[in-house]
Amino acid sequence: MSEVFLAGDVGGTKTNLAIFPADKEPTVPILQQTFSNANYPSLESLVRDFLSRTKVAVQHATLGVAGPVIGDRINATNIAWVVDRKQLLEEFGFSSAHLINDLVATAYSIPFLGQEDLRTINPGESVEHGTIALIAPGTGLGEAFQTWDGVRYGTHASEGGHADFAPTNPMEIQLLEFLRHRFDHVSYERVCSGHGIRNIYDYFHKDLAGNEKSWLEHETHRVLSADDLVPVIVEAALKGEPFCSPCVSTVDVFIDILAEEAGNLALKILPTGGVFIAGGVPIHMLPAIKNDQFIKVFTNKGRMSNLLSKIPVHIIVNPNAPLLGASHFCYDSLLTLGSN
Repeated sequence: MSEVFLAGDVGGTKTNLAIFPADKEPTVPILQQTFSNANYPSLESLVRDFLSRTKVAVQHATLGVAGPVIGDRINATNIAWVVDRKQLLEEFGFSSAHLINDLVATAYSIPFLGQEDLRTINPGESVEHGTIALIAPGTGLGEAFQTWDGVRYGTHASEGGHADFAPTNPMEIQLLEFLRHRFDHVSYERVCSGHGIRNIYDYFHKDLAGNEKSWLEHETHRVLSADDLVPVIVEAALKGEPFCSPCVSTVDVFIDILAEEAGNLALKILPTGGVFIAGGVPIHMLPAIKNDQFIKVFTNKGRMSNLLSKIPVHIIVNPNAPLLGASHFCYDSLLTLGSN
């Protein structure tokens, strides 16, 4: 078999790995598998486990990791892993390896997405080769953007998800005050991510009193004790369960905050090519996202409201987008390497 490469999407909760042939554009992987990060002490141990399941010798790797890339290392943001490119080369004998931010990987996938991979919230007025913004609530909150250099899009990482949370109404002000007692710094990631969903839920749950609170705690015992709380909260909200009004309120507020921060990002980047929303959380919330309400909140920026109304907004519904981007990044790197 010709050379193959490893592509990976390393999030805060799970890791998705795949092996592709290196002699053609990545479409169908030779092998793909998803792992729970909690089962491994390091990314190296997870990759070792994955590679042990195939007898194919992997020569190259590109891993998109949730965290800032500093030199050849990434300190993962929402899991206690340090990923080092040189260590990967030494341990697995790769000929080449690249570490990129997970949002860079997702952004890299955008040119390869079809209409079936998107849900359009606002068609807007797309400008050819216009700047593109990306925001992705998963375990944490990622942000990135792309600019056209005259030949191709260049992707730029960001840690904008850690910027200060800025409430826009009295309820959000109270939410901020509630979280200030819990965290030294309340960023958008604290309210617009998987962790953020639980924080918002806790805010609404605290105000219930008397029999209603006792009845709610009995009915939602699994929400309070489940290992993975976020899907349970979202599931109860989407079903409109009458016993879990905090779940419904949590999802409604989360979607509004996502729209607000997407609008903030749009003001900073001016993405005439569109705002793309990725991440596992919005995919699971699709039935609750109402286009008109989302765009109303997204464009609520005073004198800039008309400008934002013209910006296309799409949700990436393909959960493999980060892996797709990492695989194309690796393939393009190999083409560049081969031409030198």
